[in-house]
Amino acid sequence: MTISHNEDESRFECRVDGGLAFAEYHRNGGRITFTHTEVPEEAAGKGVAGEIVAAALAYAREQQLQVVPECAYVQSYIERHREWRDVVDPEYR
Repeated sequence: MTISHNEDESRFECRVDGGLAFAEYHRNGGRITFTHTEVPEEAAGKGVAGEIVAAALAYAREQQLQVVPECAYVQSYIERHREWRDVVDPEYR
């Protein structure tokens, strides 16, 4: 699975069975707000969303950005993978 950062569309994405899977965001200064994650039905349940979110959070950490997890999937991913908690904006922990 190859995940790319499509800065023009403000999302992390990869091609999968059924189309395009992605995690959308908005960036404002030192914050990155994840707003929506989507995976085509054909690729659901195969770990695609988790891989995309992990890549997005790694980018946030590398860029020293504070994550605002508005997307329910990103919120639940961080709850299940506590090693990413340090990148979350303190207001949203």
